[in-house]
Amino acid sequence: MQRCLAAALAALFTAAFAVAALAQAMPTNNPEAAANVRQSEQYAALLRSNPAFRKKREAIECGPITDSQLRASCIASFEAYAAPAR
Repeated sequence: MQRCLAAALAALFTAAFAVAALAQAMPTNNPEAAANVRQSEQYAALLRSNPAFRKKREAIECGPITDSQLRASCIASFEAYAAPAR
């Protein structure tokens, strides 16, 4: 039993290190990745600075959710971009 456990752990660690090595081999100067980061930053800036845009995105993304807990979580994720109350 201990042999099987040791072999399973060894296989798990080997797989984990292989994934980490693969992730590190990815190029960091990918223009598509840089464009994606810029677009994400612009989207987040709009959510923070434009309440109307935030409400519209909230309605589009959270509106169809019927489960009350999931919907509340979705709405809370948009409220995190709202300006703090003074």
